[in-house]
Amino acid sequence: MDQGGAMEQEARDCDLTRTINMGSLREVSGHLSAPLDRASPEERDVIGALGEESAMLIALSGPGRGLRFLINSDRTVIGRAVESDIFLDDVTVSRRHAEIFRDGKNYRLKDSGSLNGTYLDGRIAEEALLKDGSELRIGKYRLHFFIGGRARS
Repeated sequence: MDQGGAMEQEARDCDLTRTINMGSLREVSGHLSAPLDRASPEERDVIGALGEESAMLIALSGPGRGLRFLINSDRTVIGRAVESDIFLDDVTVSRRHAEIFRDGKNYRLKDSGSLNGTYLDGRIAEEALLKDGSELRIGKYRLHFFIGGRARS
C-alpha cells in the first residue's frame, strides 16, 4: 500500500463521526419529581412550607449547593451587584443579570441583557414563564424554582 492509501486507511480507522458521545447530554424534564429527588429532607420541608404569595430558588446541585433565595416581591433582581435582591458572587454572572416578575400566581423570568445569557431548562431564555421545578442556569449557578402553596407528594 502506498503512503496515500495508508493515510486514507488510517483516516477511516480514526473516523470519530462513527460514534456519538451522548455522555454530556442530560434529560430536561418538566416533571417536578426530578429536582425534588435531589433535595435534602430539610430542603423538601422548606419547599413544602412556602406560602402562596412566595416562591424560592434553591441550588440543588453544582456550585453554591444549598443556597436558598426567597422570592416574595413583585420584582426580584438577580446579579453580581451587591445591591441585587439575589446576589450571585461570580464573574460569570452579570452585575444585573436577570429579573423575576410576579403577577398573581405566575412568575416570569427576563434576562437583563447579560453577557453569558440566562438558561431555563437547558435553553437560552430572553423571557419565559417559570414553572414549578424549572432549572435556571445563571453563570455557574444552577438554581431550581419552586412555587409556594402547591401540594407536593
